[in-house]
Amino acid sequence: MNVKLHYETSELSSTAPWLVLIHGLFGSLDNLAVIKRYFEQSYNILSIDLPDHGQSQHFEAFDLTTSANEVFQVLKEVGASHYYLLGHSLGGKVAMLCALHHPEIVARLIVADIAPVDYPARHDSIINGLKSVNLSTLNNRKDADTQLSQHIREAGVRQFLLKSLYQNEQDQWSWRFNLEGLSKAYDDIRTWPATEQTFDKPTLFIKGSVSDYILAEHKEAIGVLFPNAKAHVIEGVGHWLHAEKPQAFNSVVDNFISKGAAK
Repeated sequence: MNVKLHYETSELSSTAPWLVLIHGLFGSLDNLAVIKRYFEQSYNILSIDLPDHGQSQHFEAFDLTTSANEVFQVLKEVGASHYYLLGHSLGGKVAMLCALHHPEIVARLIVADIAPVDYPARHDSIINGLKSVNLSTLNNRKDADTQLSQHIREAGVRQFLLKSLYQNEQDQWSWRFNLEGLSKAYDDIRTWPATEQTFDKPTLFIKGSVSDYILAEHKEAIGVLFPNAKAHVIEGVGHWLHAEKPQAFNSVVDNFISKGAAK
């Protein structure tokens, strides 16, 4: 099997259920480590780097449907009969598409702060900031942070992006994500591909109360594709809900998937 994505497994036992973790845009599997640490006491964990992210293969153009199919190839290689899928933001879009196209292998779906809809361009400052960093002149991460700050005011966002900055074998600074490819594909990334598939199994959408990624106007689109969907709001958090209130987030997820898990 020609699997093109980098992934890591933490296997508890041959009988434990599998939980799949899929990160968001410009991230990597490490971003969901706080979820992994909580659930690896009870579940087998599969953490995946999306295409053009982390240590996964860089493609000519990022595509949501292709990404969902690549995730499915990983699921087949790991070889479990079914999985619980959890995706945050862009990872949530990929997880939704994987469940819609391959419902036979997905037992339950958890979508963290994203909806199956088109979004306006809201990452332009981030993309411009990343492109403004002169990698050839960097001496350290602080230099990169200084350059990013000209475009990105939020220190937390900059620190998140800088997690993907590394020095290669030639000691040259590089981004782990495919900046050029992702920026070219951004208009596709922020939209939602048309599909007539539905996923009828239990689905949970988790929203941060101060985030505008899931809105009341998205309820109809969610219901058409995921007729067995429920929603939960975590108060006092934004788009990074799993990082801002990890205990609350993990508890909500655990309560949801444990209903379908033999534990």
